[in-house]
Amino acid sequence: MLNFQKLSLLWTLLFLVGNPATGKNHCADKCGKVRIEFPFYLRNKNLNHTTDYPPEFGLLCTQQNKPILELPTLPIQLFVREIDYKSTLIEIYDPQNCLPDKLLKLGNASISPFRFPKGLGRPPPKLNVSFFCCDSLSCPISLLPSYKDVVDPRLVSCTKLKDVSVEWWFSYYEEKFFMEWSKPDCGYCEAQGQKCKWRNGTNGGTECNACRTKRIPTSTVVQIAAGGVAGLILLLLLVKALFYAYVYYEKRGEDQARIEKFLEDYRAMKPTRFTYADIKRITNGFSESLGEGAHGAVFKGMLSSEILVAVKILKDTVGDGNDFINEVRAIGKIHHVNIVRLLGFCADEFHRALVYDFFPNGSLQRFLVQQNNKDVFLGWEKLQQIGLGVGKGIEYLHLGCDHRILHFDINPHNVLLDDLFVPKITDFGLAKLCPKNQSTVSMTAARGTLGYIAPEVFSRNFGNVSYKSDIYSYGMLLLEMVGGRKNTNVSVEDSFQVLYPEWVHNLVEGKDVQISLEDEGDAKIAKKLAIVGLWCIQWNPADRPSMKTVVQMLEGDGCELVAPLSPFHISGSSTVNTVVPARRQNFELEVIHEIEENSVDHF
Repeated sequence: MLNFQKLSLLWTLLFLVGNPATGKNHCADKCGKVRIEFPFYLRNKNLNHTTDYPPEFGLLCTQQNKPILELPTLPIQLFVREIDYKSTLIEIYDPQNCLPDKLLKLGNASISPFRFPKGLGRPPPKLNVSFFCCDSLSCPISLLPSYKDVVDPRLVSCTKLKDVSVEWWFSYYEEKFFMEWSKPDCGYCEAQGQKCKWRNGTNGGTECNACRTKRIPTSTVVQIAAGGVAGLILLLLLVKALFYAYVYYEKRGEDQARIEKFLEDYRAMKPTRFTYADIKRITNGFSESLGEGAHGAVFKGMLSSEILVAVKILKDTVGDGNDFINEVRAIGKIHHVNIVRLLGFCADEFHRALVYDFFPNGSLQRFLVQQNNKDVFLGWEKLQQIGLGVGKGIEYLHLGCDHRILHFDINPHNVLLDDLFVPKITDFGLAKLCPKNQSTVSMTAARGTLGYIAPEVFSRNFGNVSYKSDIYSYGMLLLEMVGGRKNTNVSVEDSFQVLYPEWVHNLVEGKDVQISLEDEGDAKIAKKLAIVGLWCIQWNPADRPSMKTVVQMLEGDGCELVAPLSPFHISGSSTVNTVVPARRQNFELEVIHEIEENSVDHF
């Protein structure tokens, strides 16, 4: 370790280095840690600014040894952190960490003789930037590019000052930005290890000049090395302390630690992380409820005056967090037009919330009415587009991701509609992930919404649980879209009735039906949706088509589609292509509770 005398010598050396020092022949000056060379000069020196240096490149060195650049056209002072003479770049910063205040004054004004760095040899593009006034922050001025669709929650309570179209945005990051100059260009001389000056004392051109510099004494090098060793030891101690702190907090709670590790692995997906205080502020204290489902309540929120969101507060916050992990993991990597977009999340102690886009049209359930209800009925063409969109979303979940995602809760309440009635599948709280080559999954209990749960999910006596279970739920949804009514009846606890409506087969056979179809095109759409729905709700999972086949059936004209037998038909019958006569059947299923497995795949 360094003794007291060596430490005193080191601090003395640093003090001397930190003060301005002038080299011979004005080849180099220093202001703090910044080297001042041609074409820059210190205005504090008594130099000939006409013949020796360009006047607009003068710098002021403050009493704190901080160089300041004053632009000729603007009354602002820019602090210089570094000058790269070889690349002709200047790094600008603000010692008060409030650079946006300087940029607000700069706006889109000219910075001649300087400019902002070019990208790929082209002038920097202009970008609209919004300035905010934030009294609650250490820097009262904040800025954000206007193209961002998610606002920093710290700016929610701020006041927008103005929007400016600027060229400096792509030169600004992490509380600093860069400028460059083109003339005089001393890059060639710097590359040769020499300095630059006016040729023959005129400002018409430059030439290289070899300047003699003082070598640093060996003793000084030793002292600097000793200081580096001491700094390294302190750094190692700090790293060790941080490591022990990390281990301590990792062991504080098993559930919270698992969620934190999971979120760290998925941090690259760019959903915004909110604190619970942010969630309360965004929802205005949970003042406007949008509804409540099996996994939590949903509230309307506002990130800004222009961005509305839906915030889902998960239930069972004292549990192991599987619902939260399922939902974030299932949709964290999904980018599909028919899957709801995750904007952010909250994992603040035991508070867990998910933030989505807000859809003013609500869920599909709102529009499942018969066509005589003109105020709500969407029309058969629109219903076909919605059914096809939901199908493509499920197909993407089954085939388009790294892992197959089984939703297990497809129903009209979990299909949201945007402003253009484009469907968005939501609520992944019951979802399971499995490899694409895995045909079945293990489950310890039935999951889903009564009336949409496939028989094999209730009991393995009806077959293995697989992606075909989602197809059954989708088929029930299609039949409800066609009939404008529910096909199920929840009676008593742990039981339900599948109401198999006779009008479905009447529709596909061309007989009288309970729904009026005046237009031939509407009749074709309704018949196609009904036939596809019947195929999807086949009792035997092996008889149901894949989602890829379902999408192809919906995209076709439907002329070649043949109705299946009753969905409760057992494979192997000799009358597979016979249309079942019109009838009404009630099938009552009792929930079969299975013995819980010893190990559950939590993914």
